[in-house]
Amino acid sequence: MFLDQVTIDIKAGKGGDGMVAFRREKYVPDGGPAGGDGGRGGSIYLVVDEGLRTLMDFRYNRYFKATPGENGMSKSMHGRGAEDTFVKVPPGTTVREHETGVLLGDLVTHGQKLLVAQGGRGGRGNIRFATPRNPAPEISEKGEPGVEKKIELELKVLADVGLVGFPSVGKSTLLSVVSQARPKIGAYHFTTLVPNLGMVTTKEGDSFVMADMPGLIEGASQGVGLGTQFLRHIERTRVILHVIDMSGMEGRDPFDDYEKINHELESHDLRLLERPQIIVANKMDMPDAEENLKEFTKKIQALKENEFDDDIQIFPISGVSRQGIDPLLSATAGLLEVTDEFPLYIEETGEEEIVHYGFHEDEPAFTISRDDDATWVLSGDKLEKLFVMTNFEREESIMKFARQLRGMGVDEELRKRGARDGDQVRIKEFVFEFVD
Repeated sequence: MFLDQVTIDIKAGKGGDGMVAFRREKYVPDGGPAGGDGGRGGSIYLVVDEGLRTLMDFRYNRYFKATPGENGMSKSMHGRGAEDTFVKVPPGTTVREHETGVLLGDLVTHGQKLLVAQGGRGGRGNIRFATPRNPAPEISEKGEPGVEKKIELELKVLADVGLVGFPSVGKSTLLSVVSQARPKIGAYHFTTLVPNLGMVTTKEGDSFVMADMPGLIEGASQGVGLGTQFLRHIERTRVILHVIDMSGMEGRDPFDDYEKINHELESHDLRLLERPQIIVANKMDMPDAEENLKEFTKKIQALKENEFDDDIQIFPISGVSRQGIDPLLSATAGLLEVTDEFPLYIEETGEEEIVHYGFHEDEPAFTISRDDDATWVLSGDKLEKLFVMTNFEREESIMKFARQLRGMGVDEELRKRGARDGDQVRIKEFVFEFVD
């Protein structure tokens, strides 16, 4: 089964908790604090493995969780940092955030890595909070939670040459003739349901990868047939071979086929028409093919004079009898030599690979709302992060958290909203009283 689009859940490792401890060694007076820091939580990376062809590995495993860091220990010993988790993906995978659609990265080369979930930092032990005013603090932090999110993986097949055209025009036959690939071939429409790849070698010794795409029909760019499911794969190809049934045996006009397929490519992505394109006039061993080719060439010449400045190449072939195959492959290899490498998705869209793991500068530190039972509710990423990293088993840690809230302006904002002495205030599941 070919799987080219999937949504997965990822969760980076939580940082280890810091520890509250003191030196109690013989002959060491005033030992002081000795609680170590927690270790860093494991991050999650996507890494390209050229041995993979589809996203099939994610069919049954769609949740990935990294290892948490080790907690801090006594005698000022820090916890061990966790190993990072590496998830293998095939080349050509585009990564986006599920909720926002923000592009996180485009993975195309073997070994390329992309950080998609940052592990949490370890919490500080009480050795970090010692000051001249408080030389024996009973304060420690819990580990920072790891990033948790949903991401979308979309595979776009990497190939130098892509075969496009209506169903049953001979794309799969052509691929089977010029390469060792063995796609399914049948005398009915939509025999090809997934992209097939084959390595092609010309007589001159040049080689390139050719992809046979499922057949397109009119309306493919709007979801008719298999169009929208596989049109994305054509975006990666450097050269397009437009295969046309020149025999007209199915009652369609070859030139009409040519214009309809180009219209679908343009509707999906206007840049697809900028790719070098070679017209492959297939089934030339059939009756009426020669006459149809003459008429088709006249219309192409008229189209070229009116709309195009560059030359449109037409190669008559027969996939079954292998007539005209070698000139077509040589011309394709020559066109590839003067064509740039396939454009990366990020370069095409003008977007940059920027991933924000912290807090945006324009993001408010907290927000205040009110429940139906009149409880004040505090929320916000920054505030909630401070909350989960506070050790509520220690009174000094609780007082430190209260001072942090006051420093963020939470107390003042609650007063402005009308909060009074004794009102209930909630952060996540934790409820406390507001003291004016």
